[in-house]
Amino acid sequence: MAKVLIDPITRIEGHLSIEIDVQNGKVVDAKSIGDMFRGFERIFRGRNPLDANQLSQRICGVCPISHGIASSKCLEGAFGIKPNNNGRVLRNLMLAANYIQSHIIHFYHLAALDFVDITALLKYTGGDSKINKLKAWVEDEVKTKKGRVDAITAGGPFLPRYEGDFYIKDVDTNIDAIAGYVKALEMRMRAHKMVAAIGGRAPHAIGLVPGGVTQVPTRAMIREYKKHIGDLEDFVNDVYMNHVIAVANTFKDYFKIGAYMNFLSYGLFEQDADEKNFFLQRGTAYGTKLEGFDPAKVREQVRYARYSSGSNLHPYDGQTEPQPGKAGAYTWLKAPRYEGAPMEVGPLARVVISYLSGNAAVRKEVDALLKVFNADISAVFSTLGRHAARAIECKLILAEMPKWLDELEVNGKPRSTFEIPESGEGMGLSEAPRGALGHWIVMKDRKIDNYQAVVPTTWFCGPRDDNGVKGPVEQALIGTPIADPNNPIEAARVVRSFDPCIACAVHVVEGDREIGTYRVC
Repeated sequence: MAKVLIDPITRIEGHLSIEIDVQNGKVVDAKSIGDMFRGFERIFRGRNPLDANQLSQRICGVCPISHGIASSKCLEGAFGIKPNNNGRVLRNLMLAANYIQSHIIHFYHLAALDFVDITALLKYTGGDSKINKLKAWVEDEVKTKKGRVDAITAGGPFLPRYEGDFYIKDVDTNIDAIAGYVKALEMRMRAHKMVAAIGGRAPHAIGLVPGGVTQVPTRAMIREYKKHIGDLEDFVNDVYMNHVIAVANTFKDYFKIGAYMNFLSYGLFEQDADEKNFFLQRGTAYGTKLEGFDPAKVREQVRYARYSSGSNLHPYDGQTEPQPGKAGAYTWLKAPRYEGAPMEVGPLARVVISYLSGNAAVRKEVDALLKVFNADISAVFSTLGRHAARAIECKLILAEMPKWLDELEVNGKPRSTFEIPESGEGMGLSEAPRGALGHWIVMKDRKIDNYQAVVPTTWFCGPRDDNGVKGPVEQALIGTPIADPNNPIEAARVVRSFDPCIACAVHVVEGDREIGTYRVC
């Protein structure tokens, strides 16, 4: 048996290590290890509740809109208010644009690099100046490495990468995907501009508040937002989707690798202020068995996490007390559980639950892709299923954006008014691009007494729970074939398909002492 430590998992947000045991060419055991202390909850204590709206967005620079909206909902529950219609729609539009940029960065700039061969550019003969600059970099790398095309290891795009024969073989497909990588940078910028049109800036929007947003929906704002939709639709439908299909056609084994079968979604894009109806449905699923969702059944367990107490607590009662030397613990991520079960959250969870709920638009897109691959529904529960789910979400969201813009009352109030009560508690359930995101607040004396955030990556990258049951990523790795334990790209592909964001799940908060002195060159 070979024990393999991938430390760190690169091309994700934050610091994550994966330890796997490989026997007879397959993973037989796995640990997901978050390497930093999560401490944001401690920052909130004693503060004005309104501070949470901005502080929570600093949990993550990739999905700050999701955190800002979850925090807004959390405060609305504590204040006893609901967003007005403009506020609800404007928040949906901000979140939608943030989804587009996040899904694009995940596929092109993080995950696709496990499948696309950058050295194919050596055979590029076209006239695109940006592609030719990349080609010149590849040529220089190969020259300095004495002709070895598999030894591109210096800093630059498409890195770090694994050395070896792991990539798409067709030269034209590789070059086209690399062109998509470059174009994706512009597309992400356009999506950020859409967020800023409503929220004031991106990331970390300043316009999110309880009850809605601060930006009055003007015709100029709507025009600024709307002008980017067409180009993004063209990119998603004609470029992104085709590249997902190209990867899937080349690596069909990954329709059977990385499977996990428990899913949870809080529901995406509210269609009413009471959160009864959603664009993508709320619920849980165990394989193809659809069930409802009850927030009272959410717990966090810490037997194998480096926290001193508070196992199996609901977030209203949650504790975040670090214990670095805790015996048996191996991560700073807690282990969230729903009715005692580990749950995968994210695009695949949303698509599966919406599909099982009878969402016609989702069913149409999923069935069309399954037909392309001549596959049945079991193919969805896989590494490639996660990538396909993101592309499907982008396509459906972009098609819905103009309808949401039409719902706005131009020059109407963008939010409900509120007063901060003496005490209260509230829950804010949202969906970040990576999955189910919940914020919980308890207020006393008009200040925050307790604040807990249970984030997507904690759900799927969390450790074994109090009963020793592995987390979703740990379970998904079991059975993954590893051709070379010294070059375990297969395990990295599975982990990256979840799109971990350890910046959301763990944070270093040690401002009271000097950790070290460094010279920056």
